[in-house]
Amino acid sequence: MKKKLITNWSRFYQGKKNQMMRLYSYFKSLFYNLNIRYSKTEKFLLFLSAALAVSILVAIHLDGKVTPAASSSRYITSWIGNSFGGGDKWVQIQISGMYVAPDGSIYTNSEWDEAGREVGIYKNGDVIGKAEDLHGWGRSGGIAIAADSKYMYVAMEQSGIDQKKDGYPPKGKNWYCVRRYDLTGKIAPFPNGKGWDKSMLIVSTKDEVTGIATVDKELFVSDNAANKVRVYNTETMEELSSFNVEDPGNITVDKKGNLWIISDNDIVGYSKQGKKLPGVISGLDNPSSVAVDRRGRLLIAENGPRQQILIYDIRNKPKQIDTFGVKGGIYAGIPGKVEDLKFAGISGVGSDGSGNIYISNDGFERTGVDLRKFSPSGKLQWKLLGLQFLDNADVDPQTNGLDVYTKNERFAMDFSKSAGKEATYNGYTLNPFKYPQDPRLHTAPDAPFVRRIQGKKFLFLTNMYGGMLQIYRFNKQTDGEIAIPSGMFVVSHPNGKPALGNNYPPFQPASGEWIWRDRNGNGKFEANEYDKSKDHPYIGGWWVDSKGDVWKNLRTQDGVGIRHFPLQGLDKNGNPIYSYSKMEKIGHPKIFGDLRRIEYFPETDTMYLSGYTDDNRAIHSDYAKSIGSEIARYDNWSKGNRKPRYRIVLPVDKSTPPDVLNPAAMSVAGDYVFAVTVKKAEVYVYDGKTGRQVKILKPGAEVFGETGWVDIPYGVRAFRRKNGEYLVFVEEDAKAKVMMYRFKG
Repeated sequence: MKKKLITNWSRFYQGKKNQMMRLYSYFKSLFYNLNIRYSKTEKFLLFLSAALAVSILVAIHLDGKVTPAASSSRYITSWIGNSFGGGDKWVQIQISGMYVAPDGSIYTNSEWDEAGREVGIYKNGDVIGKAEDLHGWGRSGGIAIAADSKYMYVAMEQSGIDQKKDGYPPKGKNWYCVRRYDLTGKIAPFPNGKGWDKSMLIVSTKDEVTGIATVDKELFVSDNAANKVRVYNTETMEELSSFNVEDPGNITVDKKGNLWIISDNDIVGYSKQGKKLPGVISGLDNPSSVAVDRRGRLLIAENGPRQQILIYDIRNKPKQIDTFGVKGGIYAGIPGKVEDLKFAGISGVGSDGSGNIYISNDGFERTGVDLRKFSPSGKLQWKLLGLQFLDNADVDPQTNGLDVYTKNERFAMDFSKSAGKEATYNGYTLNPFKYPQDPRLHTAPDAPFVRRIQGKKFLFLTNMYGGMLQIYRFNKQTDGEIAIPSGMFVVSHPNGKPALGNNYPPFQPASGEWIWRDRNGNGKFEANEYDKSKDHPYIGGWWVDSKGDVWKNLRTQDGVGIRHFPLQGLDKNGNPIYSYSKMEKIGHPKIFGDLRRIEYFPETDTMYLSGYTDDNRAIHSDYAKSIGSEIARYDNWSKGNRKPRYRIVLPVDKSTPPDVLNPAAMSVAGDYVFAVTVKKAEVYVYDGKTGRQVKILKPGAEVFGETGWVDIPYGVRAFRRKNGEYLVFVEEDAKAKVMMYRFKG
């Protein structure tokens, strides 16, 4: 035994000696590379530094209590919702226009991408690049794009900014332009070009460019505001002519050089000279894009209930000869179930020189990008996703984390796969045709809670400033994957106006706050479905506990800052019932002068509250989405205890004065309390029993060590699986994904 102990110590010592020598060599090379010369004394100090580092390693090895809390265990950085992890590669958050070149290069345009890929370039299932300088300084992309063998032509907008420099419109004015680029995304200026770099062709000052196409050396541009198609020389960008087209939109060119133009809900043909061709394709429902394939057929993306590509023979009078994609799109068969040939919100169609077909799906109300390539026979070749923006994720607790929901999507998880590959996009939960009054189509929700109430699954959504809580139910037999509008809490407007404006939803009370419940189960807002009240308009947060009770906290109001809405069961249509008559007003602990978040766990009768305290007040500006300066845990809450078990003083980001930012969001799961910062999106992890900080989760190499800001009040959500693994989801407000950290507790 003694000999074995000596042998093990010898091995350990030799290992630490080797570590010491490696550290010494590292410091030596560091000094050498920095061109620092040192004396014998400095050499000794250098060696001593290495020895000190090793002594720390020894201490850590012998006594785990010395281990730095922030690195006490390993974790994996992963993500869901995007085909790429970041760095130079991510799929943009929306595609509003698309052009496919003969070689299969795909050029896409959108009005906005948070990380700056308003115009993306893709090929062979990969991200190739983007157009530069379309993000900031009043510049943004648009909804139309085209390319020839030399240039890319991009619809874009330049708005006036508060300065008198040349190359900008006056403040309050906009230029709607075509901007010229080379095929790599570099700006290609031209004589008499406008803008600061002379690359902009001003088409209108009234409305955006809605279509672009090229024939030979002529550029055809839809000026929707003027009901004209304008013709320009592609080299000089000088206007050559124009012709009248009612409500012109997307344009494509056939093999004869004729133009096919979306005109309201019709497709009309014109020669290059502006002569109208015989035959109009009418009876369409929201055509969004047109293209011509290798065989000379016209492809029309119909973005109405059919969600299909209509295929026309246009050699003489246009005649429909085929379709591509399943009729009904994502809502055919099992509604919302993602399948290769089921489309959802078609924003672009194109075809390359080999006859492959490309479809860009943008969802509804721009819920995210799904870009697909198909062989000429209709077989899926690849798919790229950029689905998440101002979003987070939560798990279905009944499936132990194997089903993950965002505000519009469901992902099936396989945790045996590598980082970024665990999630498969399986369900789209929004149906604008069956439920046109779905609040997701009219408001901007941003983070989900998934709950099981009496065994049934519900989705709850909040919004950026906490002004509402939306409720959705599921009925697999009638609606498949679709989340059915079920209920809604809305707070008072601070100026006594209707809570959500005058136009939506119908029949809402003229003032005050209200609860809507879909009493007849049709997903519409009816006059007899509102319960109304009046209360303080400034909300700190919402919470839905495991029993289905709803908790709301006000930021401050005479010391009575908590509202508890007990669940009163489910109605005959499966909607949860809440009412103001059963609402409880509960005084909040006096340490919080500005109460921001609330999470209650009935299983343990534990309450977690966060906010600003007298001991730690807001510094400089009051960032409305922050959780405040402290988190406090209260045991035996329902028995009246208001003495905290502990108080966690949260970190403060002082890097951009005068804004001094506390964390943006909190979540409690298993044995831990999580809080995520705004700018660096670092997740601080605290022991749930003691409040002691135990680790910090930072974006790892899997996502190139980068992340966007956390810009929503529920930007972190955690869940403990049955095997002890924690899933921590974090909003990533940049590159169209949700971050996911994984670690064992």
